[in-house]
Amino acid sequence: MENPSETMSEIKPGQSIELLKELHILTRDGKMNQDSRRKLKQIYHLHQFIEPLLKEVQANHPDIQLVDHGAGKSYLGFILYDLFFKSLNSGSHIYGIEARDELVNKSRDLAIRLGFSRMSFLNLSVAESIQSEHLPERIDLVTALHACDTATDDAIHFALKKRVKFVVLAPCCQAEVAAVLRKNKLLAKNALTELWRHPLHTREFGSLATNVLRCLQLEAHGYQVSVTELVGWEHSLKNELIIARDKNLPRRRPAERLQEVLQMLGLEEMQQRFYVD
Repeated sequence: MENPSETMSEIKPGQSIELLKELHILTRDGKMNQDSRRKLKQIYHLHQFIEPLLKEVQANHPDIQLVDHGAGKSYLGFILYDLFFKSLNSGSHIYGIEARDELVNKSRDLAIRLGFSRMSFLNLSVAESIQSEHLPERIDLVTALHACDTATDDAIHFALKKRVKFVVLAPCCQAEVAAVLRKNKLLAKNALTELWRHPLHTREFGSLATNVLRCLQLEAHGYQVSVTELVGWEHSLKNELIIARDKNLPRRRPAERLQEVLQMLGLEEMQQRFYVD
């Protein structure tokens, strides 16, 4: 039988027990099983990547503005608020952008119940969010973690338009590049098509190529990019974390490389998606 004191020792001081129950990390009676422990460890691991970026922003100005694109149930936003934003006495704010209205409404209700007053949830497309008067002009950090459909690329486009300081992505939904590779592989003349000739390889190589192009696009806009593993993220084999920092670096070489990769892989039709100014 589980010892309640052991459960509480694994939770950071000041964390919202009600939130952990809502996220199914704790059961309704406050207990934790092995799966919950694994999930909690994953949450802390993710927080370790983002917290130093938030502190760097905080060193420059006290109010941190964070936008989470493709927020879904706003799992990430709630955890970041509980572990970091909740203790800030400033104008810091988290904005969850989500296209599904029912998820927006659920997140709003939960934030009210928890007293997380500096969280907002907006039912907007990426184009609408770039122009929205409900978002501040300065955004410090953009996240998109396993966001569905085009939300990963939407987050990149938003960050580039807003010239956001930090971008944190756990990429998802790379099927579009794989579909173009599949369509054009019979037309290509060089032996590189062997890398994605078989359907399984098409999917895997398409995923890799998508993330390489995303990194090049960020670099072609002056960002410094690092890629690492997001260890054990819950219920997903997608285990890649891309962190980009605006350093206003030279842009010509990565922009040229981006075009070369698109041409080499027969992906010229996707230039608008991986655009360079």
